[in-house]
Amino acid sequence: MEEPERDSTQDWLLPETARPPLLSELEARIDEALVTARASEAAALTIGDAALQAAEQAHQAAGIAERAAATALDAQRGVVASPLDAGVPTGGRVGADRHAQGLRGFTERADRISQRLRALA
Repeated sequence: MEEPERDSTQDWLLPETARPPLLSELEARIDEALVTARASEAAALTIGDAALQAAEQAHQAAGIAERAAATALDAQRGVVASPLDAGVPTGGRVGADRHAQGLRGFTERADRISQRLRALA
């Protein structure tokens, strides 16, 4: 009776393309992924801070624009308003009220966005 031929080590070797990565290669990939994740986190925080600042500046600009529009309308109509009256609509200013209402809507939306961004930060 013939003895079957024994397997050799070469029979069990995988081709180079099918071999799994070495532990050292996996560790290097993990380290690279951690560095990338930390850099991404830092960039996201920076972008979030910039967005919060932009929202705050937009809020301030909307307030300034609202006051400027009211002042311009008053000046056009020849009304002299005291600083205490700035931004307070009067009975005959329908166009200004509509404009101010639009700016208030913008300001409210900017405030909501600012709050959401703060919550994310």
